[in-house]
Amino acid sequence: MIRNPRTRRFLSVVLLMLGGILMFFAPENIWIGAVLFAIGLGLEIAGLVLGHRK
Repeated sequence: MIRNPRTRRFLSVVLLMLGGILMFFAPENIWIGAVLFAIGLGLEIAGLVLGHRK
């Protein structure tokens, strides 16, 4: 468990950026694109949850 708020905020921002990059650059190939988009969406959700947890 990450207890330091600065580390938690930094990790949250990194996860949000990485998820956004994965979703933006997901190729148009249906299977690979869908998998990368799902991974990016999961990272975005994890970043939001980590950032809002108190």
